[in-house]
Amino acid sequence: MSVTFQRARTEEQREIRRQAILDMASAMLDEMPVAAVTLNELSRRVGLAKPNVLRYFESREAVLLELLDQFLGEWLTELAADFAAGVDAKGPMAERATAVAEILSRSLADRMVLCDLFGAQGGVLEHNVSVEVVARYKRASLGRLADMAALLEKHLPEIGANAALFGLHTLAMAGALSAYSTPPPSLRAAYEAEPELARFHMPLEDGLRLALTATLLGVLPR
Repeated sequence: MSVTFQRARTEEQREIRRQAILDMASAMLDEMPVAAVTLNELSRRVGLAKPNVLRYFESREAVLLELLDQFLGEWLTELAADFAAGVDAKGPMAERATAVAEILSRSLADRMVLCDLFGAQGGVLEHNVSVEVVARYKRASLGRLADMAALLEKHLPEIGANAALFGLHTLAMAGALSAYSTPPPSLRAAYEAEPELARFHMPLEDGLRLALTATLLGVLPR
């Protein structure tokens, strides 16, 4: 379904137009993988000519990078509440580390679009964008990473200076593992025909939990 806009004449109208483009791209990602989102289809659905969309975003990658930052901010807000509810501040270190890994795994597995965008970030999204756009995104992402590190240190202070690196590795693992958690039809058929082929295939939440628990327990002081 597309929408139709009158010409944007004020800054408020332009901001409404920008957000409408982002909202439509988000809706498309609920239907299709990152690779299938094209600027032509986005333009058609949002009710703008492609050159008009390019007035707001220089490329489809620029749209998706901004969405990635937006989704990351929303996830971190939810994560703060999940940590507060699910990590016992008085529990032993190993217990808190396990809880942190479980919460991270569950919350990321519930946000597959966010994980798919992370998976596409380095190889796709950071290409076909100007220095200005990618620098703006990197500044924003470093701020998000600092927020994530602060959350981790609040509930698991033993992690110390490793908090930011662990946060970065968490996001990288979520992006990489999400590609394996939903095999394409041909691979699913192969798994059904030969179950032994699927012995290392597992849902994203399970794979993340194993990896994050092992990583956390490995970097924390003994």
